[in-house]
Amino acid sequence: MREKQEQTVAELKSLPKIDLHRHLEGSLRLETLLEIARKYHLNVPTQDLEALRPFVQVTNDPPTHEAFLRKFEVLRHFYRSPEMIQRLVYEAIADAAADNVKYLELRFSPQALSRVRGFALADTTDWVIEAVRKAEADLDIQVGLIVTLVRHDPLPQARQVAEIAFERSGKGIVGLDLAGDEVKFPSRPFTPLFKEAKEVGLGITVHAGEWASAFGVREAILDLFANRIGHGVRTLENSEILQLVRERQTAFEVCLTSNLQTGVVHEMDHHPLVDMLDVGLLATVNTDDPSISNCTLTNEYEIALRQLKIGYPVLRQTIMNAANSAFLPFDERQALLQKFDDLLPLVLPVDGRSQASVSAI
Repeated sequence: MREKQEQTVAELKSLPKIDLHRHLEGSLRLETLLEIARKYHLNVPTQDLEALRPFVQVTNDPPTHEAFLRKFEVLRHFYRSPEMIQRLVYEAIADAAADNVKYLELRFSPQALSRVRGFALADTTDWVIEAVRKAEADLDIQVGLIVTLVRHDPLPQARQVAEIAFERSGKGIVGLDLAGDEVKFPSRPFTPLFKEAKEVGLGITVHAGEWASAFGVREAILDLFANRIGHGVRTLENSEILQLVRERQTAFEVCLTSNLQTGVVHEMDHHPLVDMLDVGLLATVNTDDPSISNCTLTNEYEIALRQLKIGYPVLRQTIMNAANSAFLPFDERQALLQKFDDLLPLVLPVDGRSQASVSAI
């Protein structure tokens, strides 16, 4: 059984992948963070990785979004120089490429990267874009950047960040995102910014229907013009909103492991992804924060097959959903769809056999 499991993981790792929902700030190598902590004498344990780990990665934390978000409060102290920011970006992309991610949309918050050292927001954004260009030149991966606004940040700062994104639309930046605590901070004040984002041609994704109710999904679509929803697992709670997302062909960026760690779901076996797919929603499978959650996209695919038992043909369809939902011009998106249709096997070989479903292994 162990040999069979290892072979299945190897097959899953070899699959070409798409990750539409991955935060830069949650994708940092622990080894590099330890090196930074030692060099700059940060107020975290620096004796070894295991001592640092609980501060920047989910270990024995309670499954709440407050505990999860506290990791980001620590991580913002590691962005110490332009060179270090660019190294962290490059490494995050290299790690995705090593997991055979061929198309990645990496989201980041310029304000989080610049806050501790007071870097200019525009400069920080340009450093990230430069690092992405270098990674794309060196690695077999295509990367689009999504700029994240944060619900609890002051609106004047959000406008400044959004305008930086608008100026770089088509020059590395492909989308605008809204993240943060959806329970305490509504999305409606951000409507003018997302209207402008739509007008300049940026894709729009909004974290909604994760910690709060399905009504946040409706607000994201109607008030913020969202093409995609980050998480959105509570959409199933409301039949009218379910009808809306079907009519709009809204895509969902589902992140299995982080949903368990933040308490959005209490047991992985009961994750709403299964029902979302059963009712025909355009769900995709993503990592969210692979370093914080200690996961890869291969791990997430394995969970979908083994624990949720969705079967490989359905998993393949989630990857095609992701290709069809990428923030790319129409012609480039069609090319991405064709590329993945050609690259993805119709069945997943297991133990030397070809079978359509590996849900029973």
